[in-house]
Amino acid sequence: MGRLGITEILIILLVVLLLFGGKKIPELMKGLGSGIKEFKNAAKDDQPTEKKSDEETK
Repeated sequence: MGRLGITEILIILLVVLLLFGGKKIPELMKGLGSGIKEFKNAAKDDQPTEKKSDEETK
């Protein structure tokens, strides 16, 4: 029960296609991509503030 094979991935993709339809999937992927991009930017912006606080304590 650990790994997904080709058959399982194809079944999952087929179910997603049936649930959302072909026209809705690109919109969902665009939203997912922008969400991931925002998360990465937030994580990147958070790191320099920690370094600044370390420099301020010196």
